[in-house]
Amino acid sequence: MTSGNGNNGLLSEINITPFVDVMLVLLIIFMVTAPMMVQGVNVILPESSSGPLSSEDNHLVVSIDKDGKIYINDLNVTSDFLGEKLNKILENRTGKEVFLRADKRVSYGVVVRVMSEIKEAGVEKLGMLTEPIEKR
Repeated sequence: MTSGNGNNGLLSEINITPFVDVMLVLLIIFMVTAPMMVQGVNVILPESSSGPLSSEDNHLVVSIDKDGKIYINDLNVTSDFLGEKLNKILENRTGKEVFLRADKRVSYGVVVRVMSEIKEAGVEKLGMLTEPIEKR
């Protein structure tokens, strides 16, 4: 390839159109697949009129699903080892704060038992997560 100015030099321009096309295709693929990668414990929370939770920290959440299975964030644990696991997790944290998410179909006794295990593990603050009440 020669330039048009009469010098017999090579033209050294990069064609970036194929690069942009590939990047746009990758962007579309990631935008489509990102919502599918969200995982967690499926819980129907009770409704409350409290305000939203501030998200300044990486919170420790204990969840109870409709079948009574207990999770620490996404890790399934049995009720026998809940206190031990929380002790191990909280020994390296400065703020001993845990949030409890319980499905509204779970019996009250199960929720109270889990709350007792959490408190016995040395948790200083225990918060309950709920859904906001829908205005009709």
